[in-house]
Amino acid sequence: MATNKTLSDFKSALIGGGARPNLFEVSFGNAPANAGTLDPNFIMLCKAANLPASNIASIDVPFRGRTFKVAGDRTYDTWSITVINDTNFLIRTFMEDWMQHIGQYKDTSGASNPVDYMANATVTQLSRSATTITATSGSGVADAKQYKFEDIFPTNISAIDLSFDSSDAIEEFTVEFQVNYWYPTGTGGKGN
Repeated sequence: MATNKTLSDFKSALIGGGARPNLFEVSFGNAPANAGTLDPNFIMLCKAANLPASNIASIDVPFRGRTFKVAGDRTYDTWSITVINDTNFLIRTFMEDWMQHIGQYKDTSGASNPVDYMANATVTQLSRSATTITATSGSGVADAKQYKFEDIFPTNISAIDLSFDSSDAIEEFTVEFQVNYWYPTGTGGKGN
């Protein structure tokens, strides 16, 4: 079925010129004290992150030769960030110390109480004017486009490859976090 939509209709529908993947900010709250203090330049040196995927599994229920699908439980993917490494190594050292607090290098000891090693993080989608984007839900409530990750902890810090051939690059590394849950924040209170 053909529609009579025009380029002008598309232009009108593309509010704000479209959300840009390079306009975002990542921040951490309540990081474990044993990891030290996160470098305040983290907001600028966090090069990449993602807005989380949303997953609800389905449960197959057999019925007379057919399969009836019902909603299962929500699951949460791991979350990764990419960080530009400066010569102070402050962010990498912070992440290494955080993981050291969870599991020691020399033996199997480490923090066992989750409140001692879990933290929260927030990803904020920014507009071209560097303000937080707000979106209006179907109920008419305007929500900030922020996603809060609760009870996260790092489980992998990537290697940084060193080579005499890499003369025109800056070091980067990724950190992978386990996520207990996330939710969109905002005045609509959808996450509560």
